[in-house]
Amino acid sequence: MTTAVSPLRTDVTIIGQVCVAHLMSHFYALVVPPIFFMLTEEFGVGYAAMGFATSMFYVASGLLQTPAGFAVDRLGGKAVLVGGLAVLSAGTLMIGFAPSYPLLLAAFMIAGAGNSVFHPADMAILNARVDPSRLGYAFSMHAVSGNLGWVVAPLFSVAIGTAFGWRAAMIAAGAIGLAIALLLAFQPALRSEPHAPAVREHGRAGVRADLRLLLSAPVLTCFSFFVFSSVTTVCLQTFSIPAMVGLYGVAVTAATGALTGYLLGAVTGTLAGGFIASRVRRHDAAAITGVLVAMLFVLALASGALSQAMLALTMAIAGFFVGTVNPSRDIVIREVTPAHARGKVYGFVYSGIDLGSSVGPPLVGWFIDTGRPQLVFMVSAGALFLCATTMFLLGRARH
Repeated sequence: MTTAVSPLRTDVTIIGQVCVAHLMSHFYALVVPPIFFMLTEEFGVGYAAMGFATSMFYVASGLLQTPAGFAVDRLGGKAVLVGGLAVLSAGTLMIGFAPSYPLLLAAFMIAGAGNSVFHPADMAILNARVDPSRLGYAFSMHAVSGNLGWVVAPLFSVAIGTAFGWRAAMIAAGAIGLAIALLLAFQPALRSEPHAPAVREHGRAGVRADLRLLLSAPVLTCFSFFVFSSVTTVCLQTFSIPAMVGLYGVAVTAATGALTGYLLGAVTGTLAGGFIASRVRRHDAAAITGVLVAMLFVLALASGALSQAMLALTMAIAGFFVGTVNPSRDIVIREVTPAHARGKVYGFVYSGIDLGSSVGPPLVGWFIDTGRPQLVFMVSAGALFLCATTMFLLGRARH
């Protein structure tokens, strides 16, 4: 941790470069789902099969995310971050060249392996290099950059996929990421980050200490929060377009517009959440409030009774309140994490995203295939309630 106030210009540079990488990770997470319908036609499979491919992405990411956190603690964030972006980009490029469904699954898994590095590397760099007084804003911008990646992804893949085909969209997406990884590799601001001094245990004692930390109640509660929040993401982002088409009978373009509204709402909410996180003491309470309000609007989506205009507005408002949660959530995790172990803890708790994202897609895709789109929004609302419950338990234990 820094011991003196870092120059603002230095902090802005570090935050900006980390945010570029984070934007790309979220871009890749959502660049394929909006054109699933093109891939189902190409490979002769249903949405459940594409959900399984998405699961393979997150299985690979989840299995490697905690090891990536250990690598960050040992090697520093830059090498792990740049290497992961390169692998993720290459995997996306391979999706564009996949000649069959089995090889498509392999490409998804390679991309998922690259995706494993971002949260442990990003959060370790920000916590170590950015002045603590600016961390609320840093976490806000970090989350905003991810949301911007989600906003850009469907526009990119649908536009290029419609004009030139889905393979061209994937190849272009992969090439962009490889170019950005190369640029980040030569940025001096990320060359290393100082690790806080700590008494480290080695050998079996060190392994036992790491396991005690990762299996402690606060860390497991944070992990559970991410499992449930990722189920909401699967429902409201990955499958919301076919769900809205099925439940409301709107055109794909209208559903895509509503999803874009959700994502832009999340960006705005995350910016607001940064100001909230910098001013409140009970970050758990701030997170709970945002989650519960979002849940109410998601339940409205599940009603199937909204007009097309209200559908888009409700999606945007739900996205806003989901976004307000992110900065406070990240500060809660920071508060329960020893400075010398942030890479592994962030890697472990964020692997909850991968667990939820690997379990959710086949089930949610099955809802679409069997004509039950309303359940997509009902499951999302239930997952948000469980998010609020886990954050309440964490707050009660800490205060």
